[in-house]
Amino acid sequence: MLGYLFVAPLLLWLAGAILYPLLSAVYLSVQDVKVIGTGGAFVGLDNYVAVLRASRFWEALWRSLGWVLFNAILQTILAFITALILKQNFRGRDVARSWVILPWIVPTVVVVVIWRWLLNASGGIINYVLLSLGLVDQAVGFFGSGGMAYTSVIAINSWRWFPFITVVLLAALLRIPQELYDAAAVDGASPGQQFVRITLPSLQPVLFVLGLVGTLLSFNVFDVIWLLTGGGPAGATTTLPVLIYETAFKQYRLSQAAAMSVIVGLILLLFAALFIRLMAPPVEEERL
Repeated sequence: MLGYLFVAPLLLWLAGAILYPLLSAVYLSVQDVKVIGTGGAFVGLDNYVAVLRASRFWEALWRSLGWVLFNAILQTILAFITALILKQNFRGRDVARSWVILPWIVPTVVVVVIWRWLLNASGGIINYVLLSLGLVDQAVGFFGSGGMAYTSVIAINSWRWFPFITVVLLAALLRIPQELYDAAAVDGASPGQQFVRITLPSLQPVLFVLGLVGTLLSFNVFDVIWLLTGGGPAGATTTLPVLIYETAFKQYRLSQAAAMSVIVGLILLLFAALFIRLMAPPVEEERL
């Protein structure tokens, strides 16, 4: 009972901050509320039927899945390379380890302003470099077409988040005993074999947590997309969080947006359960 008493304040806070809004969203999704703060009639599952029949919802869902997949691949590759470099012994290593986290701690608005200036078609420095080197004949409109805008937003978001993954991976790499690598080198193992047989198995618990939490966080990213493109051009970067926002606050269909939110929550809950079931590292039994 004493233990329950100690955790009761935290449970009450979680219930007020998470459970109550969640139940309110479910209740709102079965009504017909247009604008926040107004009343609405009970419509049952009509909002869910309308959402599931809408082509924009399925397009945004597939776009969100692609967003999560490409971000995960790009961020993981960048983080692995950077962490392996920062693990080595070189002059300025401590400074590099401190500054690598800078893109992650910079406010999102600042990141967006910097990248919009860098990628500007008329005066951006990246287009200036590409034109000066003769790599392109004319300025590239990084946000002008659907495919280019989608790719650019993914690249910018990966640049923002890979430092965080780098720090986590670096901490995990530093915990691997150097004796394992020395013994493997004596046995004739190549660096690639050492990475596959020692590094990856040792990082499995960390990669599991990053895969689960990173996927959930990436799926719900809204600020970077909205500030860079607003979901455009022509809806090419409209993921589910952006579509939910537009439905609620631009199209004034709050209950339908709540229904979308509930569906997204169920999708993420199902993903988390399957991911834990299939990808969780084995738990070693404690030996007496």
